[in-house]
Amino acid sequence: MPTVFVTAPPEDAASLAEHLVEERFAACVNRFPCRSTYRWDGDVHTEDEEILLVKTTESGYRDVKERIAELHPSDVPAIERFDDSGVSAEFADWLDDCVGPTE
Repeated sequence: MPTVFVTAPPEDAASLAEHLVEERFAACVNRFPCRSTYRWDGDVHTEDEEILLVKTTESGYRDVKERIAELHPSDVPAIERFDDSGVSAEFADWLDDCVGPTE
């Protein structure tokens, strides 16, 4: 079960998280405030952002990644994949129930 790590501007993070869950691309999105320092166009920037941990399924990963790219305000959003091979069976079942089309 992959977890997708995404950073977003604070003013966009809530909407992004809600879209992903409402549209069934993710079962859950955890949000954490952070301060990021990064290089862009040769300059160093420091800004407030939010970290989003997007819980999805193996079969939903490609679709959630594409939807994040569509919704995200940045030209090059940070979208990284973490795998959790040790996820509990109960949590995996819950993810499967929440991600993808309803039957």
